[in-house]
Amino acid sequence: MGIIGDPVSHSLSPQLHNAAFAALGLDMAYVPLPVRSADVGAAVRGLAALGFRGANVTVPHKGAVLPFLTWLDDDVRLAEAANTIVVDGGALRGYNTDVVGARAAVVGVCGDRLAGEPALLLGAGGAARALALALARLGLRLTVANRTAAAAERLAALVTAAVPGAVADPLPLDDLEAARVREARLIVNATSLGMRGMGKVPDSVVDNVTAEQVVFDLVYTSEGTDLLARARASGAVTIDGLSMLVWQAAAAFELWTGVAAPLRVMHDAVGR
Repeated sequence: MGIIGDPVSHSLSPQLHNAAFAALGLDMAYVPLPVRSADVGAAVRGLAALGFRGANVTVPHKGAVLPFLTWLDDDVRLAEAANTIVVDGGALRGYNTDVVGARAAVVGVCGDRLAGEPALLLGAGGAARALALALARLGLRLTVANRTAAAAERLAALVTAAVPGAVADPLPLDDLEAARVREARLIVNATSLGMRGMGKVPDSVVDNVTAEQVVFDLVYTSEGTDLLARARASGAVTIDGLSMLVWQAAAAFELWTGVAAPLRVMHDAVGR
């Protein structure tokens, strides 16, 4: 197995999966696969020829791999993104375990008590689409805030069409007011803001976090993100990107191996 992306040198997935393989005595290995955008098709088609069981896909290729897959699960079609590929004979099967991972990360901290509560989702890309589906299925009422208004509108429409009874309102990020931030029970950063060199989540969000909120940042860094540090300082409950990383990885692991993932080992491998 491996992980396709650009870059992938920072990914914790190899140490996470290799620890799981070793713990279960599986004769498998997981390697980073740096792939440029121009080479995505060749890389995906080459998985079967090289004897791979499967691969993960990370930014910026989660959408770009779709034309080269022979089967897509429903969440891939809805999110327009695949983060897991299973090589099944000559078939390349695409899955989106980010949806499962997002749900598990939230439920693990909050249980089901957020149903009916307002949530603020920052972003409208592939990760945000997975989060939006997971949160809507948990019954949260979404505000999708994004720099590009059209992308926010498209994601809100996708969610309301895909999840019966879902509420999702689009909002240009520049129009996000303090009151909307404070009323959210859950705030999720599904953008690249917080990654090294990508800037920070706007102060208009961070300055209005309260102790009554849960803040979930998909970005994971060795030192933690500014958003989560400041949210904790405000008394908020926090969920970091490593939690979702482990849960989505466990789902991918089970697709590839057919056996239950050793969750404790996987958590320990990334210091959780």
